[in-house]
Parts: sequence; structure tokens; C-alpha cells
Amino acid sequence: MTAPSVSRTRIKICGLTREADVDAAIEAGADAIGFVLYARSPRAVTLERAAELASRLPPFITPVLLFVNEDAPKVIASLAAVKGAVAQFHGDESPERCEESTGPGRFRYMRAARIPIGDAATAFDLVKYASDYSHAQAILLDAHVEGYGGGGKAFDWSLLPPAVDAHLVLSGGLTPANVSDGIRILRTRCKTLSVDVSSGVEIDGPGNKGLKDAGKIRQFVAAVRAADASFSS
Repeated sequence: MTAPSVSRTRIKICGLTREADVDAAIEAGADAIGFVLYARSPRAVTLERAAELASRLPPFITPVLLFVNEDAPKVIASLAAVKGAVAQFHGDESPERCEESTGPGRFRYMRAARIPIGDAATAFDLVKYASDYSHAQAILLDAHVEGYGGGGKAFDWSLLPPAVDAHLVLSGGLTPANVSDGIRILRTRCKTLSVDVSSGVEIDGPGNKGLKDAGKIRQFVAAVRAADASFSS
């Protein structure tokens, strides 16, 4: 595997629930918008609401639907209902279940890898995981916390393998302040690197999960672009 010397980092803003936040993410330059279809998540939306919000997306911005251990027929129906959607599997889905839930081959999908927090991260075989899910468009890296759907926690990025033959999406605990460090550490370890943020661009306060801060979104995108520029200079 040879990583590209210069690569534009793609950006996904996840857990959106409001029109204003979708518009802010588009204006800031996000490449993908995530909608959580996991009812137990505080950021969950219905399929109908996800489709309504996704209808605001202009060409070349991808809607992503997050599922947790959902029945295959429901996943397929959901992906069909949101034009251009990609699935993101965040539960215990096996490679076979991911394939069954996307067509097979009819729709694209990403698979979340739940990386242990602390030194235990070294015991997670990301190379094998990426090989097992070789049909996934990308492997999304998130911290292993209690429950599913992402917990806004960061793991130790430096403990990941030096070379992973896959497109990776860094997630979990990202903010405008630390995303450049994540890009610097992981960019050369994979085919391409993207980033995925949710809680790190939300309005402050315990009752504001799913409510994004347009200023933080702009800051996050700016930090990613600055990191990209540092690689190309």
C-alpha cells in the first residue's frame, strides 16, 4: 500500500436534526452529512425526517444513514428512500450482515470499528478488521464506549497500526482544536483519511445533543483545511 503524498481530507458532519444545521454544514464545505436512524440515540431522527433534511443537499454532498443492528430489509428500504445515501453500520454487524443489508452491492457502506480507549487499543487488530470488511467503502474509527452510535470520546490515535490497506474515517471526540493532530498522526497510515464530527461541533450544554453550532462547524472545517495545507507546503 502506498499512501498519496497529498490528499484532501473529506469531512462528514454527523447527527444533524435541523435544517439550519444542514445548511451551515453545506455552507462551511462539508462533503457528507450524517443522520442517525438509531432510536436510542439522543440525535436520532426518523427516516422521514432524514429524507426531508437530505433533500436540502446539493450535488456531490453525500447523505449517510447510521444504523445499529437494524434488520436488513429496513436498511435497504431506508437507503432507497434517501437518494444517494451511504450506510454506516455502528453495531455488531458481521461482514455478511453488511452485505445483506446493502443489496448486496446495491448500496455502499462504511463499517465502524470500535477502538478500545487507552493502551488496550494496541490489542485491536485493525489490519484484520479492514480485511474482514474489505467490501466496505471505508472503515470508520470510533472509541469503544458503553452503548452504540458513538460516544464523543477519543482513543489514542498513535496506537493504531502504521499501515492499513483501507480508506479510514477518523471519528470519536474530534473538535476544531484536535482534528489537525488526528490528521497529522493518521494521514500516512492508510489509503486516504476522512474525518467525522458530531458532538465536537454542537452547542454547549447537556440538553443540546443534535443541535449544531454554525461557528464551530466553520472552525472545524477551517482546521481540517489548515492541516491539509501543512501537508502540501
